[in-house]
Amino acid sequence: MHKDASPKDHPALLQTLPGDDVRQIMWRFSDRFDYQMVVQAARAVARGPVARAVAKGARNSHEWTADKAALLTEFDAAGITAASIDPEYGGYLEGPKNFVLGLLAFELAWVDAGSGTSSMANTLALAPIHERGTPEQKQKYMAASVPPQPGEDRTIWRGAFALTESIPYVGVDTGVLSGRVRVHEWKDGEEPILQVDKRGRFITNMGSANFVTAAVDSGDPRIKGSCMIILEETDPGIFDRGIPTKKLAHQLSSTRDPVFSLQVPASRIIGGYSVKDGVIVPTYSHADVIEAVFTRTRATPALMTSAKLLSAVEPVIRYHRRRFRGAAGITEGTPRFDMGLQQKEDALHRLLDVWAAGEAGSSLGFETARLLDTYDAIEKAKTAVLSQQGIAGGRAELKALRARETDALELVTLSFKTQPTAEEVTRLAALEADPVVKFIVTESLSSVLIPSAKLWNTGHGVNMMREAVSMMGGYGITEDCPGFLGTKWIDGQLEATYEGPEVVQRRQLSVTMSRPIFVRQFEEWIVHLRAVAAHDPSLGAGTLAAAMELWRWSREYLSTAKDAYGRDLYSNQRHGVTYPLADALAWLVASYHLVRDVLELKARGPEHVALADGIDGLVQFYSDLAHIHCATAAGEATRICAELVFGYRAEPAAGTAVHDAFADVAPFIALRTQVDASLAGSKLAKDRAAESLTHVMIPEVLDYPV
Repeated sequence: MHKDASPKDHPALLQTLPGDDVRQIMWRFSDRFDYQMVVQAARAVARGPVARAVAKGARNSHEWTADKAALLTEFDAAGITAASIDPEYGGYLEGPKNFVLGLLAFELAWVDAGSGTSSMANTLALAPIHERGTPEQKQKYMAASVPPQPGEDRTIWRGAFALTESIPYVGVDTGVLSGRVRVHEWKDGEEPILQVDKRGRFITNMGSANFVTAAVDSGDPRIKGSCMIILEETDPGIFDRGIPTKKLAHQLSSTRDPVFSLQVPASRIIGGYSVKDGVIVPTYSHADVIEAVFTRTRATPALMTSAKLLSAVEPVIRYHRRRFRGAAGITEGTPRFDMGLQQKEDALHRLLDVWAAGEAGSSLGFETARLLDTYDAIEKAKTAVLSQQGIAGGRAELKALRARETDALELVTLSFKTQPTAEEVTRLAALEADPVVKFIVTESLSSVLIPSAKLWNTGHGVNMMREAVSMMGGYGITEDCPGFLGTKWIDGQLEATYEGPEVVQRRQLSVTMSRPIFVRQFEEWIVHLRAVAAHDPSLGAGTLAAAMELWRWSREYLSTAKDAYGRDLYSNQRHGVTYPLADALAWLVASYHLVRDVLELKARGPEHVALADGIDGLVQFYSDLAHIHCATAAGEATRICAELVFGYRAEPAAGTAVHDAFADVAPFIALRTQVDASLAGSKLAKDRAAESLTHVMIPEVLDYPV
């Protein structure tokens, strides 16, 4: 800052790294004391037993060791294990659990993502039962998975989720099953006994699992289709945990390739079954169960990657400031001693990009988790209403939902109105109270947010984690790197494949991002951002709105355009078009939710007593961070869209004027110019935020061992 600058030109600076008070406001749980206590319990385990296990070298083995197994007991004692289970089965948290499970995974992944996976694997195993199980199945397995209380004489059960198999390139296609279920014995008047043969691949929690929820296909004409079925270690036959997977990541979790050949009663089919003309008909196919499970669980691994990025901020700052201390001629009180590498703009700017990515990913991930916490009740209410009308699943339900899309579009429009008329308020209330309409809107949004979070948080997050590691120099890839940054980078590679790799998320987005309901929601986001920009240009909302407008135009253009050979551009098999467009959207969606969280901080932060002293610097820094990220997202989205709009055209003939050659895409050129112009001030925001990095106070040492 120039020495003659006036006080009003000098921004307030960030005084300390953001703590729980800030996170609770931005992620909307400042009123949930129960969630706050869960966070503290998980943090104590993560930065205590988990960190000590990593520092001790527990990650250096593929085997399920005593040190790793001991962490499960720590999770039990801290309440982490029971957090996902409803009180009626012995849990202690009322209501939906998606958000709180995200908080738990975030805290554990802050230190080591393998511990997060290990703690959450039982939740994933129980998810098929929770979502589609019979009442008897829920009671048995949920209650058994709660740690025993004082005076109880029982051992806790732990589960594993066995979907993927020993086929080439595990996890590529969850619809391909080689596991088979057949009728082993079926006596008249008795329950059928089934023979289940399944070879699992990359199955988490197998080192300690007592039961498995496994996906299998029928290998018998007396059983229809596929299903998921529960296997127990005491069932007759083979329950072989298999050999450990020689993975490089998430080493605190047990991952093995099990083999099962068991006889189990047909009552273990998840969701039950009926018998028609001598054929066992499962109530749900394995695909039905997986859809319900993966709808609700993909936000968790997405948040684990974002936690790593935010956990890297403090170690990087500490390393940069101390980089030259101890060298000859570097004396206390000199800039090189006090600031180290923070004297250089490059170090500051690169760290800001890492920090912004972590914040944006967290904003998107937790918004997705909050939305999913409303999903269950809305879905059940929708199903109940349609059932009363004689409509139950399949094409009939799809037809009924399509018939209400006009009402859903109206609900989206009215919900964004800032000054609705009395008539509009009445109409909005009626639409909000309609379970079918509410479901259409919620499902449309969740079908974009879920794959966006999983795709962007883990994909871009891993790239930025590599950036964080590189900023530690050679220290970054050592075993004793502060904050375990090297292992976090490796762990992120695995999170990008959990519950569907990038291609799966891009495929879903390529379908859901073109639905009329989401297009309307997206348009309302643009209107919202323009209103924010008019009132407060410091957040970069105008830049993001311009980029969104360009993406919207590009999607519409590509949906009907053809390439130079006359082939449709936007189709199921043109992945070179639809997938990059999905990538661009994910950038914009993440940035939008960061802006929303910063707006929440600006609105509610000043009311918080604990933040009063440093609120101006905190708000200024987060506003600048949002501005930085909006500019980066706009640049990425614009680049992708430009390549798609122009890249499939034939090169213009020599001598053809540019105006004539590209007259049909003149609106795109105009929109891109607007995006470019809207970037004004974004680098100044980065300079302001960089200054805060040079002043922010950090603890003398990390609060967990290195």
